[in-house]
Amino acid sequence: MSYVEVSGANVPIRMWTDPASVEDSAMRQLQNTAGLPWIKGLAVMPDVHYGKGATVGSVIAMKDAVCPAAVGVDIGCGMSAVKTSLTANDLPGDLSKLRSRIEQAIPVGAGMHREAVDPVRLYGFGDSGFGDLWERFDYVADSVKFRRERAMRQMGSLGQGNHFWELCIDSSGSVWIMLHSGSRNIGNELADFHINVARGLAHNQGLVDRDLAVFLAATPEMQAYRSDLFWAQEYAKFNRRVMMSLSKEVIRREFRKAKVSFDQEISCHHNYVAEERYDGMDLLVTRKGAIRAGGGEYGIIPGSMGTGSYIVKGLGNEKSFNSASHGAGRKMSRTAAKKRFSARDLAEQTRGVECRKDSGVVDEIPGAYKSIEQVIDQQTDLVQVVAKLKQVICIKG
Repeated sequence: MSYVEVSGANVPIRMWTDPASVEDSAMRQLQNTAGLPWIKGLAVMPDVHYGKGATVGSVIAMKDAVCPAAVGVDIGCGMSAVKTSLTANDLPGDLSKLRSRIEQAIPVGAGMHREAVDPVRLYGFGDSGFGDLWERFDYVADSVKFRRERAMRQMGSLGQGNHFWELCIDSSGSVWIMLHSGSRNIGNELADFHINVARGLAHNQGLVDRDLAVFLAATPEMQAYRSDLFWAQEYAKFNRRVMMSLSKEVIRREFRKAKVSFDQEISCHHNYVAEERYDGMDLLVTRKGAIRAGGGEYGIIPGSMGTGSYIVKGLGNEKSFNSASHGAGRKMSRTAAKKRFSARDLAEQTRGVECRKDSGVVDEIPGAYKSIEQVIDQQTDLVQVVAKLKQVICIKG
């Protein structure tokens, strides 16, 4: 489908979904966003739903301003995937041992490594600026400086909530590794710090929703935020790269006889800011629950823990600011999911997947998410499907 345009105070709201299907709370957020004085464009992805401050599934383009809540509290959160030389026939009937090996190598939930991982020694990692990341930590906000050791030990860890590690099989039988994570606790703390700073600035006091407070160009507050933001985005990127290297080492050990090889990794942020140019203007584009889908660029759009995911290639649609959805998107809150579903429901909906099936992850049940197939069908002018994957292992914290 193409987009539907809904009128907004300062810019139209371009929606790649039926506006009637969007909950009232999310529509109010979108209308508040469209009324911001600095906004130049707003695109809404088919996985849209209510979020903290700004709507999840929104792409916001501003001139000389950026809204930290429109990035999200998990700065740099995103996806990575890699195709292996393994096929479905190489996998054992019982995948519990492999799942356990991955969980031993990659801390989940609130866990972290006992000692910081030296990723340069990991299989297929390479340095590529990793050392510079920690040199630049000296310049992040003073409020998080004491978190250095914790941040170093959390590098290469999964986290909790909707973050996951999966082993998947595509329609041709090839095996993929896929994971979803972000900047862990350090990114969350940096986001909260800067959101609170923005809320207190004089130019934001008249906003309908001060959670949409912005930083303005050429101010010390903007400079400080951008510095910390880009650092956290790099942290998130390296966090996924470390986990992917740890995963490859486990797979190579467990399938030693197969002499496993790996294709080039696909990786994309879906909570971040980028400097981009549209209609002759240099803009700051925030994607919160959206990936960049420029022409020919690869991306990852996951479903839920019992459905499947898609590898896509962007079509470069500037009406969406070269963007696409970041996943299926929730259709009910975590609280509502826990009230509606049981561990028995979870076991039924994840049948055939080696994963947790206890009450601790019921809020991530597939029934709490929109149909990933429908979400893909709603953005055929944004992305082209390259591969459909179905998970056989799903690890959550």
